[in-house]
Amino acid sequence: MATSFEAVIFDCDGVLVDSEAITCGVLRDMFEEQGWTLTLAECMDHFLGHTVRYRRNLIEANTGKPLTEDWLQGFYARRNVRLAQEITAIPDILPTLRYVHTAYQGQIACASGADRAKINMMLRQLGLFDFFDGRIFSGHEVPNTKPAPDVYLAAAAYLGKDPARCLAIEDTHVGVAAGVAAGATVWGFAAHGQDASLLRAGAAHVFHHMADLPGLLARP
Repeated sequence: MATSFEAVIFDCDGVLVDSEAITCGVLRDMFEEQGWTLTLAECMDHFLGHTVRYRRNLIEANTGKPLTEDWLQGFYARRNVRLAQEITAIPDILPTLRYVHTAYQGQIACASGADRAKINMMLRQLGLFDFFDGRIFSGHEVPNTKPAPDVYLAAAAYLGKDPARCLAIEDTHVGVAAGVAAGATVWGFAAHGQDASLLRAGAAHVFHHMADLPGLLARP
């Protein structure tokens, strides 16, 4: 085990579960219904790593309509249906979590910008929930979500660890910024070639396959 870390904190979307294109696909469809036409790639550029509420000004400027609670609840409902139908785990995440959970004696957590219902649903459906039971932290439940450090600070505090002794695994520049702001070391998971973006945000290292993480952690 890498001796410099006492705990490992994982983002959820794009790190544990392959959900981001599904969620952004629902967003794109709902924006188009309001008159804002985006490609999936454009939608992902705008929203990956952010909560929808965080991007309120952008949405209202482009749709010409207020971002209402009813619209958000409709989005969550449509998103959850699509996720339940299509969600898959990141390749090799299950054996990787088994290794990390054992090597760090359960000192792992999930720190996500998503709402808790979504996180729990996805992790339960894919058989990953038990690795994080009791140690799941949502950006909706802290004063400020990513890129603010709050959710990482909450996870580290619960684990009883100095954030400087924690490793965060993130796949977006927004998430990397949050981990860095918390004082953690952040490794970027660049499965889609987003190396440069993650490094610019402050990632200390970038890797491309989840199966590589155990070997990286085992280095002295």
